[in-house]
This record gives sequence, C-alpha cells and structure tokens, in this order.
Amino acid sequence: MLLPVNATFAAVLAVLLAVAATVAAIAHLRAPREIVTAGVRAAAQLAAVSLVIGWVVRHLPLLLGFLLLMYAVAVRTAGRRITPNRTWWWAAGPIAAGVAPVVGALVLTGLVPLKGIALVPVTGILIGGALTATVLGGRRALDELGTRHGEVEAGLALGLLERDARLEVAREAAADALLPGLDQTRTVGLVTLPGAFVGMLLGGASPLEAGAVQLFVLVGLMAVQGVAVATVLELVARGRLHRREA
Repeated sequence: MLLPVNATFAAVLAVLLAVAATVAAIAHLRAPREIVTAGVRAAAQLAAVSLVIGWVVRHLPLLLGFLLLMYAVAVRTAGRRITPNRTWWWAAGPIAAGVAPVVGALVLTGLVPLKGIALVPVTGILIGGALTATVLGGRRALDELGTRHGEVEAGLALGLLERDARLEVAREAAADALLPGLDQTRTVGLVTLPGAFVGMLLGGASPLEAGAVQLFVLVGLMAVQGVAVATVLELVARGRLHRREA
C-alpha cells in the first residue's frame, strides 16, 4: 500500500487542510470555510465511493446510474460556478458534448470495455476535464463581456449580429480555459507524472503500457476540453448562459 490509512494519515491531512485555509485567509484568496468544506466533502465522498464502487461495477444498470450521477454533479457544479441564475443548467451541454462522443467511441472501438472497473475511472477523468474547461471558459467569457460591453455595442453599431459581436469579444478569453490541459500535455513526463501513469505502474503495468494509457487520457482530455470550451462559448454568445437577473 502506498499510503497507510491510519491516525498519522488523518493528522497530516488535517494539517495540510488547515495550512491551505490559513494561507487563503491571510492572502484573502478564498474564504477559509470554503476550503475546509471542500476538503471534508472530498473525504466523505471518497469514503462513500470506496464503499459502493465494488458493488456498482458488477451491475450494468447501477454502473450507468453511477455515471449519470457523476455527470449530474458535474453539471450542477459547473453551472453554479458560472452563474447564480437559472441558466446554470445550460452547462449540461458543454460537458455532454465533450464527454459523450469520446466515451462512445472508446466503448464502440473496444479500447475501453463496458465494465465498471475500466469505464468509471476513464469517464470520471473526462467528465472532470470537461467540468474544469466549462467553468473556466464560461466564467472568462462572461467576465470579458461584462468588462468590454462597450465593444459589443460598437460591433452592433457596425452591423454585426449580437452573437458575432459577443464572440469577437469573448473568444480569446474563453480560449484561456484550454491552457491548463495544453500545459499538462506539453510537460508530461518532464514536470509531472500524472495519476493514470503512476497508478498503472503501481498496479504492476510496464512503463510502456502506463505511458500508452496516460497518452490516451491526455489526448482524450484535449478533445473533450476543446469541444466543451467551444460549446460554452457558443452558449454565452447566444445569450443562453448569462448572469442577468430574472
């Protein structure tokens, strides 16, 4: 076992969480309570998943239900990060548009078997990547439109359609959402050894097999994130996803 789950493990986690919250409070980066809550939630959720995952992966209906639950939580999380109003549910579009085709192609080609032990982690990684890209792309696009609203008005005065005027302003800002994934892919093996690679090695796979799986994950993530950012940008440009009050 890589990490012994004992009192020392719990104490170190508590100290690290306290350090994160304290630093955030001193630097006024984020409310300390939010950081502590996120850490406690992560512990509770992982404990629950650890208890049920072995049962879920053996039953296809439960497996599909679990994947839908992952998707629903991602949609809710991404949508509420982008906007507080009722348009948050439009975040379902970018996440589904990015993840569904990739997962479908992997299952249909047989690269990922329709088994929970393989499908859950791969789908989870892809949904997580789509969630991050959707949040960053949506927030950056809406922030830019709010700051440069005058440029949108100028574009309309020049005869541009509202969608096109908003796209001209928001496109570059939304594209920044792709930078974390691009940088991770560019520096893999040189700066970081991502989880899939390390997990495969710890599971007994050869370095070549572990590298192939990690490459597969990174390229799949780039595809998912690209589609997610393009979709959320389109939704913002068309006014489907916004921050206006009801």
